[in-house]
Amino acid sequence: MVYVDRNELGQIIGVFNSPQSASSQSISPQAPELLEFLGQSTRHEDIHTILTASDMAMVRVIEDLVNTLIDKGVILFTDLPDAAREKLVQREKIRHHLNSLENLMNEDEGLL
Repeated sequence: MVYVDRNELGQIIGVFNSPQSASSQSISPQAPELLEFLGQSTRHEDIHTILTASDMAMVRVIEDLVNTLIDKGVILFTDLPDAAREKLVQREKIRHHLNSLENLMNEDEGLL
């Protein structure tokens, strides 16, 4: 997600990686109005922000693709370079930890 600021007419006037004010709104990097704004923008910062957000989404797509190829036996995990294997293992551990924390939070809700 990226954050946008809008003018009084509701038009996007700025794009950011994090909220810049209480009125900043989160928006999908693929939102048509955002893509239209970027098509007209000449600010390097706006284009960089949306590209960074898109890169983060693409990382997950590529990671899922690699896991699918491994699961289907198209490639072996050991075929990957050491650095790629280390990164995939690290991300898997982080995701597992995050899921564990989310499950704990969900379980606690039932206690009250």
